[in-house]
Amino acid sequence: MSSELYFIYDSHCPWSYAATPLVLALENAFPDMEINAWHCAHYDGGNSVGFNTLKSVEQESDVVFSQDYVRFVDSPKNSIISANLLTWIAAKQPEKLLPVLQALQHAHFVEGNSLGKKIDFTELAETLKLSIPNKVFKEELSKDAMYVQSDISELQGFMGTASFPALLLVHNDNAVLLNHAQYLSNPQSIVVDVEKQLQG
Repeated sequence: MSSELYFIYDSHCPWSYAATPLVLALENAFPDMEINAWHCAHYDGGNSVGFNTLKSVEQESDVVFSQDYVRFVDSPKNSIISANLLTWIAAKQPEKLLPVLQALQHAHFVEGNSLGKKIDFTELAETLKLSIPNKVFKEELSKDAMYVQSDISELQGFMGTASFPALLLVHNDNAVLLNHAQYLSNPQSIVVDVEKQLQG
């Protein structure tokens, strides 16, 4: 009996930041479950998060945003380099994908690092012991990241929604779109529901 989880997210999206603990809880509870975490690269330098979105995330989840982040919440965000980096990690060292995503989210939402240019990743690369190739730091999506966008479009067509973050559980021949919003304040609660789905 095989089970997979598809997690569509953007590293610079507060809702994705709040949903990441759900994915970590499932990874911890179901170590044999294959997790496919796909960066949708929504923030391309021309769009911002907005203060109202931030307040909604704070009300519905336990994640914390620093003043450094809040101060620039209305400024345009660019997650292209992060998308390239996380796609590269997924291909080369998949076991590091979620830890690197967590580290990027911490740098962005807690330390206020915009993660918009190469220099913003220097400290992270040293801390995580990553030898990141230069192709990751281009200001456009890498070929591999473009392939992921194509996979995301296909999956969104199947799910019938382009909303993100999205969590899709696939078990044997069944696919269930998990409503991440109902679990945000208690990540362990998603484990209970997924357990029922896997036994069904």
